[in-house]
Amino acid sequence: MTAPFMSLTWTDHVTGRQGFLVVDRLVRGVSSGGLRMRPGCTLDEVAGLARGMTMKEALHYNPESRYIPLGGAKGGIDCDPRSPEAYGLLVRYLRAMRPYIESCWTTGEDLGLTQDLVDRAAAEAGLVSSIQAVYPLLDDEATARERLADAFAVEVDGIGLDELVGGCGVAESLLAALDRAAVPYAGTRVAVQGLGTMGGATARFLARAGLTIVAVADIKGTIANPEGLDVEALLAARDAYGTVDRSVLRPDDRELPGEAWLSVDAEVLVPAAVSYVVDATNQGRIGARWIVEAANMPVLPEAEELLAGRGITVLPDVVVNSGTNAWWWWTLFGDIDADADEAFARTRRSMRALIDLMLARAEADGTTPRAAAHAIVADRLPVIAERFGWYR
Repeated sequence: MTAPFMSLTWTDHVTGRQGFLVVDRLVRGVSSGGLRMRPGCTLDEVAGLARGMTMKEALHYNPESRYIPLGGAKGGIDCDPRSPEAYGLLVRYLRAMRPYIESCWTTGEDLGLTQDLVDRAAAEAGLVSSIQAVYPLLDDEATARERLADAFAVEVDGIGLDELVGGCGVAESLLAALDRAAVPYAGTRVAVQGLGTMGGATARFLARAGLTIVAVADIKGTIANPEGLDVEALLAARDAYGTVDRSVLRPDDRELPGEAWLSVDAEVLVPAAVSYVVDATNQGRIGARWIVEAANMPVLPEAEELLAGRGITVLPDVVVNSGTNAWWWWTLFGDIDADADEAFARTRRSMRALIDLMLARAEADGTTPRAAAHAIVADRLPVIAERFGWYR
């Protein structure tokens, strides 16, 4: 794949902090990718995320769907979202990016930002919506926008549908891999890093499927219990950033250092927080059989190579955590309604198909799942380009 279509760096005139936008590809003139805010965010990081979005869009291409893939893009802001200056910085960033959001970049929540916060800041920046660039591609804009708004209003057991669909996709990816390997759910132990939007929903779906969540990690450290944690109690006791109030812990729950989740006795690790968390050094502490990338780019390439050599399978982010993005567009374009059961069914069906295709390709080619996912994308991109056109 070639260089990004567009890459830019913005410097805030008030704080001196930087923000970034990378549009990897445009399909029918539009791209899709969330906006993250974290201290230390870089242009290279955003470029990698934008390339990943191009892959996610291509992987979910179905010629029989109303949803037509967009290009990939991503935004990033170098700031701690907890900082008092974060919201004002977000508004000024969106105001600066307004020409692109109005014309070619659809965005939304990502690491450090909720959709409610993005929507509020977008309105203050003078935008109609953070996804308004896609509106000209809709058959009935008013109906589509109402359907998406209704979907965002849906809650299941106190958690918004928009938060749950991504975790449903991650969980179903792992369940599909377990099924292929004939591994029973009962007795399969899981450690999750990050109990925010993606990690929390993933933990809930896996626990309800019968797996045992033995550790979760947040900014304060790792909470572990080899007999299993009370996931629902932890979810109810977390703040907006996924930090758990330790007062709800049971006597048998243990508090461990932050990186302890890597080496707990578990078959599955789910990094669901920051990028670049598993490197060539700490990968040696991992004894799990599977790593499921709920976060974007959590495993560095050199670490993945070493893990593969030890027989540890990494299910890559471009497939595993693509469910949220797909759900947005399935709903907006009208493939599904604002209904939780329909959303979960479509997500499970789509993710299982992708996991099965990827793992079968990896077995046939003798490669890793990530290499297989890249090969599938390489097959699909020319088809999308020929049918819809794109700008490199």
